[in-house]
Amino acid sequence: MNKISIIIGREYSTRVKKKSFIIMTFLTPVLMASIFLVLILMMSDKDKDFKKIAVIEDGSDLFKGVIPNTDDAEFVYLPGANVNELKSKFESEGYYGILYISPQIIDTPNAIELISKKQPAISLLDHITNSMEKEIERQKLLAYNIQDLDQIMKSVKTDVNIKTIKIDESGKVKETSTNVSMILAYFSGLLMYMLVFMFGAQVMRGVIEEKTSRVVEVIISSVKPFQLMLGKIIGIGLVGLTQFAVWVLLTVGIVSFVQAQAFSKDKMEQVQQMPQSFGQQGQPIPESTLALATNPQNEGEKMWSAALEQNWALIIPVFLFFFITGYFLYASLFAAVGSAVDNETETQQFMLPLTIPIILGLVVAMGTMQNPESSLSFWFSIIPFTSPIVMVARIPFDVPGWEIALSMGLMIITFLGCVWMAAKIYRTGILMYGKKTSYKEIWKWLKYKE
Repeated sequence: MNKISIIIGREYSTRVKKKSFIIMTFLTPVLMASIFLVLILMMSDKDKDFKKIAVIEDGSDLFKGVIPNTDDAEFVYLPGANVNELKSKFESEGYYGILYISPQIIDTPNAIELISKKQPAISLLDHITNSMEKEIERQKLLAYNIQDLDQIMKSVKTDVNIKTIKIDESGKVKETSTNVSMILAYFSGLLMYMLVFMFGAQVMRGVIEEKTSRVVEVIISSVKPFQLMLGKIIGIGLVGLTQFAVWVLLTVGIVSFVQAQAFSKDKMEQVQQMPQSFGQQGQPIPESTLALATNPQNEGEKMWSAALEQNWALIIPVFLFFFITGYFLYASLFAAVGSAVDNETETQQFMLPLTIPIILGLVVAMGTMQNPESSLSFWFSIIPFTSPIVMVARIPFDVPGWEIALSMGLMIITFLGCVWMAAKIYRTGILMYGKKTSYKEIWKWLKYKE
């Protein structure tokens, strides 16, 4: 055991002292936090380019003013304008594009064109489409001569927002967010894929380097091959855990700081924009107005609050368990591949059977966000070679405890079996040189007796 600890210490210390490790350890959280904050900024829609769009209706005024202006777009109705003449000069006159509405729009849904020199944003197209659809529906209803139709339409207009409420076994009620669960599932599955594959590949490259440099011949004279392989796997695994812990702490810290600064600024702006009449007339600020100013309900804050409400006491331990066991499983197999070849080029024939399950797990994990209870998601979260990725993607959607326990149990049995098999291959292959290894040869190594 003392020899294994020495190998672990050597593998750990040599890697954490590398410049590449230090740079990526501190650069990655900045990049991850930037992605999260960019998503919030995109949802706020505050930095779009303003667009001025000319609206030309051929032969009628049925749709004049039906498309409302937005914060980033203005629709200017040009009665009597010729669309063909304006095509050649709309940009010089300050227009982003031309919205041409044909008289056949009532009966032909695609009789409307947006002419521009740039590809329009999907949000702009959706705004135009929704406005036109509502107006066409209104005009078709007018044909039925319904009295006070406009008032009726306004009175029946309703916006529906679904609030998801979860009741646990103890009867406790908690508001949840499906969007946050989907984002968390995506990042968990992708992060697990990257960590397992990246650090498992590091084990393989380390074995190949020691084998080709003949350093392993000196090491083997002092320790058993199994001890060397296990020490290398554990050492690199601890490097991965260290890097992962720093990533989590720095990412959460950066996002929390920026979020706090952004929300404080929004609150101050809302307080400053309150009606001055309250203070001038000596009246206190209404409690509802003060609450609105001190609790801005923007999408970024809602997502952040919902993220904090996740069951992190379950998510983090499960993620760590599947990272450790999944890493051990694939790292042992990568170590076996590294011991069986003389250079990295020869690993291609053995890498395919190892990478296919990892890629399949990532693909299923992405689909899990849409249907976490599907049969495909269930079985791939139970099968050990894909469960590290798929199960962590399902956890935000409240997986039953027995499924987690079954997946963990099978994972432990499988990774112990893989470590045993990899040790037998490693023991023989690490001292093999100059001979191209085949699957048949590896099978012989597995059957060798101690």
